[in-house]
Amino acid sequence: MSKISQQNSAPGVNGISVIHTQAHASGVQQVPQLVPAGPGGGGKAVPPSKQSKKSSPMDRNSDEYRQRRERNNMAVKKSRLKSKQKAQDTLQRVNQLKEENERLEAKIKLLTKELSVLKDLFLEHAHNLADNVQPISTESTTTNSDNAGQ
Repeated sequence: MSKISQQNSAPGVNGISVIHTQAHASGVQQVPQLVPAGPGGGGKAVPPSKQSKKSSPMDRNSDEYRQRRERNNMAVKKSRLKSKQKAQDTLQRVNQLKEENERLEAKIKLLTKELSVLKDLFLEHAHNLADNVQPISTESTTTNSDNAGQ
């Protein structure tokens, strides 16, 4: 059994070639594969919007390169300052909320104590009233009998 294979390469989109492989004598078919078209490889698809920007590597001594680096450095500094400020603001807010929480917990304790004192006063007062009140039925009977004899 001998294998005869045939390869066709066709230029594809975004610098990628498609290789079609067919094996005739063995009856085996292979799925087409994507391979990079350029010698360096990479194989990474680049969106059309980014393709035009990547024309050629920039010279590190050029003015355009230095301007881009300067803009990038300024943007990085600005981003880091913004991030640091946000972290400080968050920390300050956390401290404020902790203080407020402590204040509220102290207020809860005070109000709980006040509630307990008021409950005790109420129960004592209610107990005293219950002790001082005489049953109405005995009192009205005595009054009626006194009035009947007159």
